Amino acid sequence: MDLEMSREEMLEKLLESYSAYFDVERCQKGPLAAQCQFHVHSEKYVLVKKAKLWEHDCSEYVYIFSVPHLTEELYRKCEEYAYREGMKLIDPKPGHMYSYITAVFLCDSCEEKAEKALRKCRIYKSFHFSFYGWMDFHTALLARQGGRIITNRSGRDKAKLMKNIFMKKKRSE
Repeated sequence: MDLEMSREEMLEKLLESYSAYFDVERCQKGPLAAQCQFHVHSEKYVLVKKAKLWEHDCSEYVYIFSVPHLTEELYRKCEEYAYREGMKLIDPKPGHMYSYITAVFLCDSCEEKAEKALRKCRIYKSFHFSFYGWMDFHTALLARQGGRIITNRSGRDKAKLMKNIFMKKKRSE
């Protein structure tokens, strides 16, 4: 796996990929390196816009943390920060379908307890019995040591994304 690059290079490659669809904002708040937001609004109507059949809003809020060594305590703090800040941005109302909050960790090495906590993370919230949508919390870890990509159950699609970004085969010339 091509994780022999530095964390800064990994961050640049990740942000370059996210910038195609997300609004990307760099941060320097402790381990938080960047925030990304994605919003989409869809609706279906008949003949005129006033005759709506349905509409829905979907969002994703990504918090990218970069640390040399991820400990369980640091993981918990970052997870709580991403959840708290992401929930502030969610507006559950009629038409809200879902929002994802994603915490991505870039690190050189990782404690086994932190890895286990990340895998077991299961945060889900429905708003008004899902009539106003739901929120699901995804986690992903890119550990340079061993070239591992680890996610929680909800974040499996993030593993595929990370593999596509970081495992692009070098074309033979």
